[in-house]
Amino acid sequence: PANFEALIRMDIPYTVKPRPDTGLYNAKIGMWLFLASEVMLFGGLFSAYIFLRVGAPAGTWPHGWLNVTLGTINTVILALSAITTLLAWVALKLNQFPRYKVFHALTILLALTFLGIKSYEYRDKFLHFEVQLKDGRIADGHMVENKRDADHIVLHGHYAENRAELMDGHTKGKEHTELKIPRADIKRMQNYGPAHNNFLGIYFCLTILHALHILGGVLVIAYIWGPGSKMWFTDPERYTNRVEVSGLFWHFVDLVWIFLFPVLYLT
Repeated sequence: PANFEALIRMDIPYTVKPRPDTGLYNAKIGMWLFLASEVMLFGGLFSAYIFLRVGAPAGTWPHGWLNVTLGTINTVILALSAITTLLAWVALKLNQFPRYKVFHALTILLALTFLGIKSYEYRDKFLHFEVQLKDGRIADGHMVENKRDADHIVLHGHYAENRAELMDGHTKGKEHTELKIPRADIKRMQNYGPAHNNFLGIYFCLTILHALHILGGVLVIAYIWGPGSKMWFTDPERYTNRVEVSGLFWHFVDLVWIFLFPVLYLT
């Protein structure tokens, strides 16, 4: 029993002070190892994107299917969140806890804004339909939910003679009108979800995985900012280390998006 009580009271070594063999405390070593595995995960998916694109027949790989404006806004948002995360850690190093709370709250708000914009982009894709008609034409546009009925669907879009017309920005040079299409004339109908083609499949795979990392990071930062902040008053150095480690993860998430944005949105 005495040995058991001593074991319970024993502190875990190197949670604050650096290890003599690596010069880093345990949590930081663990995070770097975790990020190494993350590099392999995203590296494999980026490689899959490259092989899919290089192997696609000429004229079959989409261009301009994503909203560059929203992608740019999200890039700026994540860049700002990287700055606020760094400033939060600096504030703790300067013993300015109230200022830290402000900067980390901004990080959380920026991250939630990013996820909100991404959700809007996903919704837009699931409401966008390609409808193949029995006469060979293709109707392409967004579903008008409140105007469809049992016999017709209504799209706000345009007609195309073939799918090749849709590869470059969907509606380049095309006027959008309201299309009332009888269901009896529809041969096949599919939205622009992951199953639509290889581009959208890898787009959803990469961006949803990235969004899950954003969500996970937000939950961790929110805990550290909220209930976990009690540690600041009992063990401020260890608490500062927690903020630093969460910041390392957040900077990695930002870096992944810096690659995702040009690869998916600008090429």
